Amino acid sequence: MAASGTALAGLVAFGLFGAGCSTGGTGTRDEGPAGSQPVAQTTPRASPSGTTPPVRRVDAVRLLKDDPKVGERIRDGLRPCAGKAYPVDTSYGSVTDGRVADVVVNVMSCADSVGVGTYVYRAEGDGSYKNVFSAEVPAIYGTIDRGDLVVTTQVYGSKDPLGYPSGSEVVTYRWASDRFTEHDRVHNDFSRAVEGTDGDLPVQSEPLDPVPSDEPVEPGRN
Repeated sequence: MAASGTALAGLVAFGLFGAGCSTGGTGTRDEGPAGSQPVAQTTPRASPSGTTPPVRRVDAVRLLKDDPKVGERIRDGLRPCAGKAYPVDTSYGSVTDGRVADVVVNVMSCADSVGVGTYVYRAEGDGSYKNVFSAEVPAIYGTIDRGDLVVTTQVYGSKDPLGYPSGSEVVTYRWASDRFTEHDRVHNDFSRAVEGTDGDLPVQSEPLDPVPSDEPVEPGRN
C-alpha cells in the first residue's frame, strides 16, 4: 500500500511476528465479496436501539483460523503471546449496512504489537460470517469511523527504525454494491527534525551555588 518502504517494513514486521506469532505477508487485499464458507455461528444479542444493528459476539481467533482467505502463515502462527492472550483486536460496528454488526479484526505481532493483517467479516442470514475485506501487509490497522472502514498503514524508508516511520497512508473505504470501494486516501509525511536527538543532547550538570566575593559589585557589571 505504500511504495517506498515496503521491503524493509516486510522484513521488520515478519521478524517481530515470527518471534511469537508468524506473519502472513501475502500483501493482498480483496475489496469485493469473499467466499461464502461459514466460519462461525453464534447467538445474536438484542439491539438497544432500533437503528443500531445488534452486536453478535464472535470468537475472532476461530474466525481467522477457519477462514481460507487468511494467509496460511498467519493462520498457522496465530497462537497466544503470553498466557492465553492472542494478539488480536476485535471491533463491532456497521460498515456494510447489515442487519447484524460487522466484525473488524486486526492481527498484530507479539513482540511490538505491529499490525500484520486486517479483516472485515459480514454476518450472513444463516448466522455464518463472510470475509469481505482482507489486507495482509506490515504495520496495518483497521478501524470503524462513522460507518466507514478506515485502514492505516505505516510507511517506512530504507533506514527507518520500527518506532519512527517516514509517514502513513490512511485509506477510507465505503460499502456499495456488495463490496468495499476506496472513498478517500490521505498520505502523511512525518517530520525527521527530532529523530535521534535523545542521544545527542548534552548531559545537564548540577547547578552550582554562586561563589561569594569580597569585592563590591559595581553598577552595570554582571
